[in-house]
Amino acid sequence: MRADYETLAKTIAALTEGETDEVALMATVACEVHHADDRFDWTGFYRVVAPEMLKIGPYQGGHGCLQIPFSRGVCGAAARSGEVQLVPDVDAFPGHIACASSTRSELVLPVRNGNGELIGVFDIDSDQPDAFSQEDADRFAAILTQVFGRI
Repeated sequence: MRADYETLAKTIAALTEGETDEVALMATVACEVHHADDRFDWTGFYRVVAPEMLKIGPYQGGHGCLQIPFSRGVCGAAARSGEVQLVPDVDAFPGHIACASSTRSELVLPVRNGNGELIGVFDIDSDQPDAFSQEDADRFAAILTQVFGRI
């Protein structure tokens, strides 16, 4: 099953309407996205909790890394650069952190609030190689802006 992005965006908008708590929003988005597509093996957020440090937030799937410095891994690269990381083969990514040995490809998007401040990253892992497209990245970027851009 592949994500139906229009339905997913509408569902997330309806579920998060009026909510401003970051953790509640992250939990809802992680749950809805994780169950929307068979490619998604781990879906969750890492929150900015200190300068140059991410800590695990709400997620679906097996356990994740508890903390990730901005200087390491795909999530760190997204936080450090402020750019989407679309990684078709995690083993070829310099400094990849193997939180789960099953991960083959990864999509990580920076998450910003309405003031443009980085509040975290949204991480989707797949146990399939080259599982993500630019369309996936663009659609999730729009959903994240819709949800977190208002807080």
